Amino acid sequence: MPFQQGSARTRQRTVLLVGILVLLAALVLAVVLASVLTHGKHKVSPEMLKWKDRGTTKNLKEVILGRCYNYVMARYPELGDKDCLKIWESLEHAFIYKNPCNITPEDYQPLMELASHPIPCNKSLFWSTTKDLAHRYTKSNQNFLTLEDTLLGYMADRVSWCGDPSAPGINYESCPKRSECESNPLSVFWKVASKMFAEAACGVVQVMLNGSLDAGAFRSSSTFGSVEVFNLNPDKVSAVHIWLMHDIGGPQSESCSGHSIKKLKSILEGRNFKITCEDNYRPVQLLQCVNNPDHTDCRLCTNTTATP
Repeated sequence: MPFQQGSARTRQRTVLLVGILVLLAALVLAVVLASVLTHGKHKVSPEMLKWKDRGTTKNLKEVILGRCYNYVMARYPELGDKDCLKIWESLEHAFIYKNPCNITPEDYQPLMELASHPIPCNKSLFWSTTKDLAHRYTKSNQNFLTLEDTLLGYMADRVSWCGDPSAPGINYESCPKRSECESNPLSVFWKVASKMFAEAACGVVQVMLNGSLDAGAFRSSSTFGSVEVFNLNPDKVSAVHIWLMHDIGGPQSESCSGHSIKKLKSILEGRNFKITCEDNYRPVQLLQCVNNPDHTDCRLCTNTTATP
């Protein structure tokens, strides 16, 4: 009997040991399988979509926040109650982890509400294919503001962004051009911001156009021609002054009596705006002459013409 009892205890220990070993083996197998499966999922995760335009600006968050704080603290301290962090978060939320061809105006609505501010009457300056010249002018003459001189435009000028459905949700390698899809983050942003800028305009507004273009100074496909001109409010805007600028020494492709300007005047008159047009608005031309002081176009006796 003692021998039988000892033998039974040995068998019990053996069975227990085997059970523990089987359990450990199953545990190790489970860990290995989990690791293999996780690694496999990581390898087959979708790649970033590839596009033809430059990707999201590096350190976009820091760029946007820096510009926002500079604008509301240094340039326009009366806007110091703006929450720059919330403004950044609303911008990021508009595009992060989203297909960059499926952006809607509604995606930017929270940002528009957070960053908008009043535009003083008689100060709105619109432009089309005269961006650099218009901005040189507003830097030298604080009486006028372009969209890029507002908080929204100041933060977004010359930077880019787009999202992607895969991690990390932002594509730093490439973003879609407008030719690839119109509903991309930048195109939609500027369309919404331009609409809001035009709606806010009041009093006399100015538009600077390029009279040296063969295709015509006014284009219906431009942001001004397709968005801004149709969102000016006749009840708030008393007159539209057109400044038709020509390159110093460049071609005089169109004057205030040109075909595309007549088309613009027709649109504005149809919306009950008073209109004037001036070839080579002298204060702006003088700015052009800084780089071309000896050119005949820059002589003090050069005449400009204004037409109703």
